[in-house]
Amino acid sequence: MRIFVDSDSCPRPAREMVLRFSARLGIKAVFAANRPIPGIPEDLAQMEICSREEGAADRFITEQARPGDLVLTRDLPLAEQLVDSGIRVLDDRGRVFTRENIRELRSFRDFVVGLAENGQGTERTACYGKKELNFFANSLDRELSRLQSVSG
Repeated sequence: MRIFVDSDSCPRPAREMVLRFSARLGIKAVFAANRPIPGIPEDLAQMEICSREEGAADRFITEQARPGDLVLTRDLPLAEQLVDSGIRVLDDRGRVFTRENIRELRSFRDFVVGLAENGQGTERTACYGKKELNFFANSLDRELSRLQSVSG
């Protein structure tokens, strides 16, 4: 079992939480990005620097992740592809992506992107505080426990 993190947009507190869980449970964490991400200690995790080409980190994750792994991403198209491959996926706010919810979430995302492309953007909240981190930690714990019970 491994934890893959789509690191380009992952908030620092969520990355730190993944590192804590990884160290405590002895699970390898792999952080993928197109640039070095500060605070990823080599003794605890792997930092995979991908090319600057659009989608390179996503491709790395889809090529490496297998059922039994957990992926952390905000990227709904990536999440959809992974879920379709039988891989557990959650975002940095603790939302678990499933076959039951990913299509609706992707449809809504595509709608919002279409609005923004036509100059009708919506307000976005960038707040990532204790509440969001706590929800993420609870979801991460639950998903890792679920995966460990299946593989063990």
